[in-house]
Amino acid sequence: MSWTTTDLTAIESAIASGELRVKFADREVQYRSIEELLKARDVIKAAIDPTISASTRCTYASFSKD
Repeated sequence: MSWTTTDLTAIESAIASGELRVKFADREVQYRSIEELLKARDVIKAAIDPTISASTRCTYASFSKD
């Protein structure tokens, strides 16, 4: 599927407003959760700009007593 910046804008608007229903040109998609919308946003971003990784990395600090 070929994504556009308009599709990305629609997803980001839905995330910002808390909506789970997004319209893309001639179709409408109902997502089940905000987490699902966030994953869709990441996929679209990666498709538009391949230099952006679709996965999110987290680094956690750990501490120990000597």
